[in-house]
Amino acid sequence: MLSIKVKICGITNSEDALAAVEMGVDMLGFNFYEKSPRYVPYEQAFNILKKIPTSIDTVGVFVNPTPTELKRIVEGGFLNWIQLHGDETPEFCRSLTWTNARLIKAIRVRTAEDIQRAYQYPVDAIMLDSYDKNLYGGTGKPFDWSLIGNLHRRLFLAGGINPDNAVQAIQIGIYCIDVCSGVESAPGKKDHTRMKQLFDNIHQAIGWKVRA
Repeated sequence: MLSIKVKICGITNSEDALAAVEMGVDMLGFNFYEKSPRYVPYEQAFNILKKIPTSIDTVGVFVNPTPTELKRIVEGGFLNWIQLHGDETPEFCRSLTWTNARLIKAIRVRTAEDIQRAYQYPVDAIMLDSYDKNLYGGTGKPFDWSLIGNLHRRLFLAGGINPDNAVQAIQIGIYCIDVCSGVESAPGKKDHTRMKQLFDNIHQAIGWKVRA
């Protein structure tokens, strides 16, 4: 039986967060990159998180943050994971020993050589995402998943995952799928019908009872 975690990213409101919880989400992602259309201020994210169960992992998404910016948000204590989705170096990741949150380093994939860079990063997990020279995530397009091979790291898979290809994604043998634009009606607003279809398809594939 397959075992897979599901992360819904780009959460901007409590309605979407609570709907995802009801459907069986494992992780919720909050984007603190101000240039993102899914940006959510710290205070707004905290107000959403007060309404969800503590059993749900919380992920803060950052793009090339300064140490001061990162500490200001992370030391609030409500994040289980820090997702670094920019051009952060292995040295920057190594400097984050002050936090108890787990670290995810996102790598935007063009070739198999990009994937091999995963071994350079001293982090708890690697996220493989689609490459776009103008975007740090949120492309809505998958990369060539056949490039992944046997990468011996805890892997998150992102980029264009939606209800139609989610089962194919989980069959790769990864730790977690990261879904954002694939279940949206607009950037930062989730389509609850598409989100339910995503979870229904996954639950059927792994043998869970589908929720009504």
